[in-house]
Amino acid sequence: MVKAYSQEYVYKHPWERVTSASWRKFADPENKRTLSHILEVDTLNRKLDSQSGKLYTTRAITIHAPGPWFIRKIIGQDICHCVESTVVDAQSRSMQLNTRNISLRKFVEVVEKIQYVPHPDNPDGWTICRQETSIQIKPLSALASMAEKIEQRCAEKFVQNSAKGREVMERICKYLEAESSGISL
Repeated sequence: MVKAYSQEYVYKHPWERVTSASWRKFADPENKRTLSHILEVDTLNRKLDSQSGKLYTTRAITIHAPGPWFIRKIIGQDICHCVESTVVDAQSRSMQLNTRNISLRKFVEVVEKIQYVPHPDNPDGWTICRQETSIQIKPLSALASMAEKIEQRCAEKFVQNSAKGREVMERICKYLEAESSGISL
């Protein structure tokens, strides 16, 4: 069974600032405590297509494995490896991130899609973030009855982590805003 979750959030910051914050989200040491589930982020590939002007980036992200501790004990892994593919189209002012786990796939598959676009009511001042996450727990024969509960706990954790991510993005946007105004924080 696949569960899908979607959220929409409006950043009251211009698209350029929000996308800059997105790139800094994992790199800023101040965010390590808030995003403690993120263990490591490595850029694997970055390519600028000279024809379209689009930037393509692939990053490897290592996180603490989601779900209850006893499930992590059963499957024998505390970490999960993910791949994030990002396409930035500065011309159309669109940034799309697609992240999926590449480890633990026989137990759980998670796909997260995030899109940042200018808000139609205030395209130069606000940015819409649309986030979709699908989670599919693969029932284990011994744990088939627990699959839905595990799926729900994973979903709750992803919602909590999304809120933390938005908090970090807001903090970075405010820092970038102050930096562009010449104000030191």
